[in-house]
Amino acid sequence: MIPTSHTDHKTMARLTAKMLLDIKAVDFNTKEPFTLSSGLKSPTYVDCRKPISFPAVRSTMMDFLTTKVMADAGFDAFDNIAGGETAGMPFGALVAERMALPMTYVRKKPKGYGRNARIEGVMTEGQRVLLVEDLTTDGGSKLNFVDAIRETGATCNHTAVIFYYDIFKETEKTLGDHGVQLHYLCTWWDVLEVAKETKAFDDETLVEVEAFLNDPRAWQAANS
Repeated sequence: MIPTSHTDHKTMARLTAKMLLDIKAVDFNTKEPFTLSSGLKSPTYVDCRKPISFPAVRSTMMDFLTTKVMADAGFDAFDNIAGGETAGMPFGALVAERMALPMTYVRKKPKGYGRNARIEGVMTEGQRVLLVEDLTTDGGSKLNFVDAIRETGATCNHTAVIFYYDIFKETEKTLGDHGVQLHYLCTWWDVLEVAKETKAFDDETLVEVEAFLNDPRAWQAANS
């Protein structure tokens, strides 16, 4: 069913942040920082796969994401919804269901046998495709998926995620230079604001996390 009710972005951002905190998808650890895929350290971690196990949370988030994309990109802007392997696949399916559109998924790389396909499902030349993922940090992994979609002759000028780090300032430029607009529900700044209000973490931890968010490269250099 296509969602027809809308709310403003700030409200969606705060509620999404609260839901992520409520289901303990967010963790702050300044004593033993997490290691990112880049190998660098971070005192913050968010598990955006976790919402799939919480029906009310995932339904609300997907309603938010669907209505936000339609409001930002247009109500008839897409012909196909593609989930990125693997975290984007359930969310892609849920958004496709809400938009009443075909769903496909994109592999990170060819599977190496059979058709050696990167696109699973039916995607055709000229289709306007929305790439759905769980989150984005610097935007780099999205370009791999976008290029695979474009190789079919389809267009992909939009990607939608639940969570955007919004601390690496080159991200939106990287995507924009590739002709891709980013749509998202909340950022670390929204999570930090709600965490402060709800006292989800102690004050010392929140101060250190805020220092990281304000200058992640300097924090990583000092904690590598």
